[in-house]
Amino acid sequence: MTPYPGTIRRRDVELREKLEILADAAKYDASCASSGTEKRDSREGGLGSTEGMGICHAYAPDGRCISLLKVLLTNACVFDCAYCINRASSNVRRARFSVREIVNLTLDFYRRNYIEGLFLSSGIIRSPDYTMEQLVRVARELRETHGFRGYIHLKTIPDADPALLAEAGRHADRLSINVELPAAESLKALAPEKDGARIRVAMAGLRSRIEEAKEARAEAAKVRVAMSGGPRAAAPRFAPAGQSTQMIVGADASTDETVLNTSATLYGSYRLRRVYFSAYSPIPDAAAILPPVAPPLVREHRLYQADWLLRFYGFSAAEVISGGEGGMLDLELDPKLAWALKNRWIFPLDVNRVDREALLRVPGLGAKTVEKILSARRVRSFRMADLARLRVNLRKVAPFITAADHRPRAGLLDRADLRGLLLPEGGLAERAGLLPLGLPSRPVQLPLFGAA
Repeated sequence: MTPYPGTIRRRDVELREKLEILADAAKYDASCASSGTEKRDSREGGLGSTEGMGICHAYAPDGRCISLLKVLLTNACVFDCAYCINRASSNVRRARFSVREIVNLTLDFYRRNYIEGLFLSSGIIRSPDYTMEQLVRVARELRETHGFRGYIHLKTIPDADPALLAEAGRHADRLSINVELPAAESLKALAPEKDGARIRVAMAGLRSRIEEAKEARAEAAKVRVAMSGGPRAAAPRFAPAGQSTQMIVGADASTDETVLNTSATLYGSYRLRRVYFSAYSPIPDAAAILPPVAPPLVREHRLYQADWLLRFYGFSAAEVISGGEGGMLDLELDPKLAWALKNRWIFPLDVNRVDREALLRVPGLGAKTVEKILSARRVRSFRMADLARLRVNLRKVAPFITAADHRPRAGLLDRADLRGLLLPEGGLAERAGLLPLGLPSRPVQLPLFGAA
């Protein structure tokens, strides 16, 4: 990517064309966050760091914006999955990077401070083993030849030799295997060359290796402490940021209930760091079995909010789904608010008395806000103005809590039109009697991963 004065070499043009094709083809994969890995920097040698702020902009759970070179090794594929733009029968421009080209692009972009790491996936070339070998070669060359210490996320091939997956985990920070669709019968119908059982076997193998590496590192740390500065005990490294997966939403008839139940099973069975959702995007010359239009993007958004409730707020999949109708989430309201409206008998809750688990159920209170409330109320009673200082959406929270200076108006929780009053595009909360006088409500924001 070095600029040449005067003329542009044909090699550079070809490389840019490849990058245009393969970076665009990679946009359908949503699982590109960079978080949860071990801390590394190059002050003692090598190149790169996993701690920098961030051509893919993703957001870690702590709010950091991180930038990854998100690209495919190739968009050619021997598989013919009906929902995939890069399927074998698709009439799209094809391109392929060599291992050296990917390595050089990563290093060049890093040195220019464009990225902090690499997210690398690929269509299936020749065979799963051959494809996985090429992906591993990229990671190995970056780590061992160039001393690259930045973030690497590899999309792995479940049918590949377990030895290749093991080597991938030694070089990558995170590995992921896409389950593709929420229901096994959908995968069989739309991607007959993929096997849901083999995908889960591969995920189970990664889980075992990740946990073994964690246990070995913990034991090595104990040895180092016991030896008081003696020789460091070697600890194996295997995907310290864990594994993730992705499901396409809207390509089949699966309900949100099926999607969330599948997610809950994946989290429980394979200790995944993340389940990502990707709204189906209609593709040219699509098979008749696929829907002709994309699902509303807000459905994907609500699934991410629901996923957050499963992971950090103590909700079960059944509880989250109960806030909607017919196995689908409510598209107008965030899942926690929808659940609260279906369970009004629980509220109002006293923010100065109830425990952490109860506070996490209050619409408008995020996990970090709850921790601040618990800490602050040890020394003083909480008032609505205190919540305002924490930037809490008072219009959303007011009907569901009591505070030192606030109780919901009598009968408010029983009002048939409460849902309408709480819709994001509703009127002023003060006029509806939801807030104490003088406390302005904040505009409703729909955060992807924030307080629900």
